[in-house]
Amino acid sequence: MLTSLRRYYADESGTTALEYAAIGAFASILIAAAARIIGTKLSSSYYLPVANNLT
Repeated sequence: MLTSLRRYYADESGTTALEYAAIGAFASILIAAAARIIGTKLSSSYYLPVANNLT
């Protein structure tokens, strides 16, 4: 039983997977935030004037 617990605590493969998952989640949040900011700026500076000139 004691050796099983030692092996469980020494195993780092789950830790690596969690680190990659955290990095992926952080990167996807950054990408979503950047897309929202860029989309708002494009909408107000490019698409809105075009839409106003069409009507």
